[in-house]
Amino acid sequence: MAVVTMRQLLESGVHFGHRTQRWNPKMKRFIFTERNGIYIIDLQQSLTYIDSAYEFVKETVARGGTVLFVGTKKQAQEAVAEQAARVGMPYINQRWLGGMLTNFHTVNKRLQRLKELEQIDFDDVAGSGRTKKELLMMRREKDKLERTLGGIRDMARVPNAVWIIDTKKEHLAVDEARKLGIPIVAILDTNCDPDEVDYRIPGNDDAIRSVTLLTRVIADAVAAGLVARHQGAGGEGVSEEPLAEWERELLAVHEAEQSTAATEAPSTEAPSAEAPSTEAPAADTAHEAHETPAEAAAGQAPAATEAPAAAETPAAAGTAAPGETPAAGDAGASAEPAPAGPPS
Repeated sequence: MAVVTMRQLLESGVHFGHRTQRWNPKMKRFIFTERNGIYIIDLQQSLTYIDSAYEFVKETVARGGTVLFVGTKKQAQEAVAEQAARVGMPYINQRWLGGMLTNFHTVNKRLQRLKELEQIDFDDVAGSGRTKKELLMMRREKDKLERTLGGIRDMARVPNAVWIIDTKKEHLAVDEARKLGIPIVAILDTNCDPDEVDYRIPGNDDAIRSVTLLTRVIADAVAAGLVARHQGAGGEGVSEEPLAEWERELLAVHEAEQSTAATEAPSTEAPSAEAPSTEAPAADTAHEAHETPAEAAAGQAPAATEAPAAAETPAAAGTAAPGETPAAGDAGASAEPAPAGPPS
């Protein structure tokens, strides 16, 4: 089943490229024709590449990865922020700061600073212990950090894939992702270089409707990957991207904590493993308690059967004494009908 239809691509204007004067010869194989001085992109190939990119993003997220949405041009800012927030993924839609990926250790410090500033109540001057000017400067710092880093405030490590709109404008993001070996999924217009992108989607990266449609498709792939991850269909694979030094240190600490917890687990679980053996005697005792009345009744049964024999002795042949219950033999004798006497 196709992720998107040809009609949707046509209505969104995905097939429109740049003017013939602005093109990259490497994109020739993706161009269908030229009309009125504008290249027309082959949407049949676009459909195939969209399906391939969709499956890659879905599998990446299902294995526990994250996808960074990047689009700082005016036509893409709203779509990037909306779709990334819908699926809970980080995004950059204002300005790409140099080193956001290659120097993420420093960027992470700025993110921690942003979280510290968010805890300050700038309206409570008396309780803050700072002057109005200090609070004003801190508020401006917070606003600036929110504007540039607000989309990645919850990103704890470099992403597993990057979705880029307009690779020529976002050339810094492309260079950093290629340097770290992070797969790139991007829209390729007729003026882009397809060799820079791992999962390319030939299409229009200037029209708002085109950018919105393709970004929504990638967001849907992320959502499908999240569903597969929760259902356990994604497996336990991990990304093979190179880790930064600080990430390796955090990973080593986490593994040490897990090994410590694993060594302590058997000692805490030992009593529970021995619990059935301690409960077994209790079960036998209860079983014996249920059997004791029956055995007692069985032990008294011979005495009850011997009672008639004792009652047949000559001393007991007569009428029972007052207050005594007749024996079993007397009860049988009294049950016999008395002979009828002569009428009086």
